[in-house]
Amino acid sequence: MPTFYQFDQNAVQAALDAAKQDFAEGDIQTLTARGAVTKSSERSLLAECVKVVIEDHKVCVDLPLGLGKHCIPVPINIPNGEAGSACLTICTTIGFPTGVKVSVIVAGITVVSETFGKC
Repeated sequence: MPTFYQFDQNAVQAALDAAKQDFAEGDIQTLTARGAVTKSSERSLLAECVKVVIEDHKVCVDLPLGLGKHCIPVPINIPNGEAGSACLTICTTIGFPTGVKVSVIVAGITVVSETFGKC
């Protein structure tokens, strides 16, 4: 059975809180009047990077926001047992979460990124 790495819920919540900062007033007319909608409505924020180990040429993660558990394949030339990081980015539109992106980094190089939901 693979190891499913988890991301800290406090880090996820901190990213969500930061994403909402410019959109706190909520209604679309107020946001448009302030220019918040026209300048940028989509935002991606890094929540956290966790240490991982490549197992069976994949990294398995338990995603927040009800997105479930997923295994992300890594290139076959990355050996099993290799240590790396899995970084979680939260994707939002007008401060609301729309998806996540997971990037697997080995030896300082992003070897795979996968999105879940809309990013």
